Amino acid sequence: MTSRTHDAFAFASLVTVSAFYQPNSLNLYTLFTALIGNIIGATLPDMDGAGNRLWKMLPYGHSIGRVARRIFYKHRTLTHSLVGVFLTYRFLDWGLSKIFNPSFVDPQILLLAIMIGYLSHLLADSLTEEGVPLLFPIPLNFGIPPIKKVRMKTGGWFEKIVVLPGIGLYLVWFVSRNQDKLIKIFDLI
Repeated sequence: MTSRTHDAFAFASLVTVSAFYQPNSLNLYTLFTALIGNIIGATLPDMDGAGNRLWKMLPYGHSIGRVARRIFYKHRTLTHSLVGVFLTYRFLDWGLSKIFNPSFVDPQILLLAIMIGYLSHLLADSLTEEGVPLLFPIPLNFGIPPIKKVRMKTGGWFEKIVVLPGIGLYLVWFVSRNQDKLIKIFDLI
């Protein structure tokens, strides 16, 4: 999947989860940070490549990305596995409360937003021809549907013409059907 599709899929996932599992409290800082965190979470699994947007945003990021590429050996390895999900969750669970002041930004809501983005990335990549190595280092890729030839090509016409607009249509439909739940979230601010 392309980064644009990952961003849209992550945002749609965040809106969906938020409607069904509403936070008890929310402020504007947490909402804004969670939205950004969700998009960062959607790019985290691709940090194993030198061309990731995260590396481009950091000083000396291109050099760091090249080193990361050598460490991870190739794209879609550790960061696209269940071990990668677990390690990312544990690291963020430990680190976010040390970075953010809980009276301004709720680190647990931010953590959930990032992890929703991360997991949505893996789900979206499972729809592609390559699939995802969930059991890495075991060299077995999982995909939806299980038949590789039926899955879509990353950046291909199906992703651009069907999937990306489909996410937009889904969001319009979901928000219209669940606007009362989503308005309750904004009432917390």
